[in-house]
Amino acid sequence: MTPEDRAAVGKDARSRAPRSAHGAWAPAADRPDPVATLRGQESYRIASLLPLRYERMLVSPFTFYRGAAAVMAADLAGTPDSGLRVQVCGDAHLANFGAFASPERRMVFDINDFDETLPGPWEWDVKRLATSIAIAAQDREFTDAEVAAATLAAVEGYRKAMNEFAAMRNIAVWYASLDSAQLLPRLEANLSSDSVQRVAKRVSKATGKNSLRAFEKLTEVVDGHVRIANDPPVLVRMADILGEQSDYDLTGQIERWLRMYGRSLQRDRRHLLESFRVVDIGRKVVGVGSVGTRCWIALMLGRDDSDPLFLQLKQATSSVLEPFVGRSTFANSGQRVVEGQRLMQTASDIFLGWDRIPNAAGEEHDFYVRQLWDGKFSVDLDTIQPVPLRIYADVCGWTLARAHARSGDRIAIAAYLGTGDRFDRAILDFALAYAQQNECDYAVARAAAESGALPVGPGT
Repeated sequence: MTPEDRAAVGKDARSRAPRSAHGAWAPAADRPDPVATLRGQESYRIASLLPLRYERMLVSPFTFYRGAAAVMAADLAGTPDSGLRVQVCGDAHLANFGAFASPERRMVFDINDFDETLPGPWEWDVKRLATSIAIAAQDREFTDAEVAAATLAAVEGYRKAMNEFAAMRNIAVWYASLDSAQLLPRLEANLSSDSVQRVAKRVSKATGKNSLRAFEKLTEVVDGHVRIANDPPVLVRMADILGEQSDYDLTGQIERWLRMYGRSLQRDRRHLLESFRVVDIGRKVVGVGSVGTRCWIALMLGRDDSDPLFLQLKQATSSVLEPFVGRSTFANSGQRVVEGQRLMQTASDIFLGWDRIPNAAGEEHDFYVRQLWDGKFSVDLDTIQPVPLRIYADVCGWTLARAHARSGDRIAIAAYLGTGDRFDRAILDFALAYAQQNECDYAVARAAAESGALPVGPGT
């Protein structure tokens, strides 16, 4: 189709889902109990870590929201849908955006979590992002005007960026990126010089958050041999989980896992991987929503004992979106995550790959693999102020639009959005209403924890 044809498709979609209709939210009469939805995810998680998962979720309404992607997915399935499809993140909340080191060693800003990615309605990502901003701002006790300004900044940033991408050449969209050198001038125009310097210092510090830093923080030397240092329940060596009496060939099995996973990498990167040897492996708890899923870190050494590489092997399960948009076309959920990430991100980890891995009991689970730390930087949402949050929200909106423009019909989506703020205002209404729903769900979960119906504690 011509650009004009594609724009007409977008405008026609307004009759199917008027932009103002996105502002409505009311729970369905048969809406599932949120605690039941969360507990329905326990079957593929490590039971002993579930109390830690719920403990982290119940810190605040925002942490609950982070872990309740499955709850919101079911709710979004009943909201208006333009029919325009993209590769969605599936969990595009505020804390899943940040900076990391690209293969070219630039600090780029992008989405950094794709556990739920799948082709689906682009509106769902926008609504999850906008609602997360409203909840985060409310958690910080911002005024109503400040909450609205930050939320609108994300949606307006998305709409304006999508209109810009609609006018760009295909290859220009593919190469579009945002790095720290581009981000700092935006901050300088809105923040004090002291604030900008603090951000620049944190970004600079993040560049040192790599395998060398992880080696310093996460290992110890015992009898002259380096190994992962136990810090239960967050980090536990696999050898200790298996027990001293186990005859399981841990090292040999890890080496076989990594050889199989290496087949999902480009040949040159596989060659680099094979220049490292496995030293140790441990179970490391990460995030909020991911707690309880199987997540391992592998300590590897290259040229000598001062040349470490930490890989993270993270379990991938079915996306929470699949019951509503259909099953993934990939048989391996790890491949679903990796392929979605490569499609949406400007630059991905050189060791990003996948495999299906058996455990000591012979059970197989899908995994994706990446470096544990590679210059990762995130904004401190516990201390952020109104103006920085508004700037950050705008950047997140631009980033999400760029990710969607790479996989969907950016011209049709831009035409649907238009140049006015009708869609923006509707999403603000939705975000505020769903933030109240999240508050209610959080209260239900807290009550369940207090009654003992939901296990809460440090886990093991």
